[in-house]
Amino acid sequence: MKQLPNLLTLGNLCCGCIALVCILQAPDFTTLYNGQSYIVTAPEPLAWGGFWIAMAAVFDFLDGLAARVLGAHSPLGKDLDSLSDLVSFGVAPGMILYQLLKISFISHSGAINTSVAGLLPALLVPSFCAVRLARFNQAGSGKDYFSGIPAPAAGLLVASFPLILLRDDLHLSPALGNFWILYAIIAVDCYFMVCRLPMISLKFRDLKWSGNQPRYFLIAGAIAGILLLGFAAVPAVYIFYIILSLIFKPLRS
Repeated sequence: MKQLPNLLTLGNLCCGCIALVCILQAPDFTTLYNGQSYIVTAPEPLAWGGFWIAMAAVFDFLDGLAARVLGAHSPLGKDLDSLSDLVSFGVAPGMILYQLLKISFISHSGAINTSVAGLLPALLVPSFCAVRLARFNQAGSGKDYFSGIPAPAAGLLVASFPLILLRDDLHLSPALGNFWILYAIIAVDCYFMVCRLPMISLKFRDLKWSGNQPRYFLIAGAIAGILLLGFAAVPAVYIFYIILSLIFKPLRS
């Protein structure tokens, strides 16, 4: 039973690898629009990549829970967890952004002159994720808060984009198909991963209202967001999480 947390961590890693396979095998096809030919990346494999990143987050939650329940914390488990998180919440989301940037440039009028350099900012996500995880391994986390956005939250933000685009009930495809907006998302996500701002931890020491208000607000906001917005709730909850962390910062100092 002592190895159960590590096995769950490997489940996280396997989900991240499956996500990468889905994302990198997304086929391109040619379509006609207004008499012009466009190369489009099939959205379904990217959406499956987002799904497997979400599954990796489930395993990431379960391995931490199992380690606490079984008292099975170890240096090996800590390093294994960070390496798995880098793949699932750094590399895989970075490849989603790479594909989305490629799609956004292809639909641009000057696509033929686009340099691959325009796609490279997507690689900042795994790079900043690696810095965040290395810093966490060295310093650990505060008892009641994270320093910066946790890697799973940063990865899930990006993982939600292809799932949002698959149905696009809220007509967000123009925004997520704009490379300037994608660049801004990359900058924000990278900044909040490595910033020193204290962020709410969802670890409950007890179920009392006092001291847990921000956690209950976040959970309620997430449930309401999912019911109202579907997959688009993920970016909304990401923003709500940051706002709550800024508002309740004095309570954790």
